[in-house]
Amino acid sequence: LYLLAADDMFRLCDNHPDGIGIFVSMMEIYGDEVFDLLSREKKKLVPREDAKKKVQIAGLTEFAVRSSEELMMAIEEGSQLRSTSTTGMNEQSSRSHAILQMTLRNPRGKLHGQMSFIDLAGSEKGSDTAENEKKTRMEGAEINKSLLALKECIRSM
Repeated sequence: LYLLAADDMFRLCDNHPDGIGIFVSMMEIYGDEVFDLLSREKKKLVPREDAKKKVQIAGLTEFAVRSSEELMMAIEEGSQLRSTSTTGMNEQSSRSHAILQMTLRNPRGKLHGQMSFIDLAGSEKGSDTAENEKKTRMEGAEINKSLLALKECIRSM
């Protein structure tokens, strides 16, 4: 889906009179912590609320991409840093929520738009994690708790 969106965005930006560029960032939410998936060292980030009550992620790596291929390379790089482990259901189960953001900016840095794609960690049934180690069971409980909170947010919209 993000590749189709990116193809359309690149096509529109190539013909835009203001010289709009596409910038990419990628982060993961693991438990109650946020990490930058496009920094080499997967640095821990601090979410903050600005004066306009909008959440800002201080220190998040963002860089320009000039093609769908460059975007895919960034996504692959970020995905390799994502937290995974073996569960009763999957050999490599994502243990975090990942957020990919594509931001449109003019050459002076003015924001023209932003699109976010969110890949949620898989939910776990207790019976599927019964034989796993305590850490995996605790991760599963945290994932389920965060998915429940997300469901309530969506329900309230």
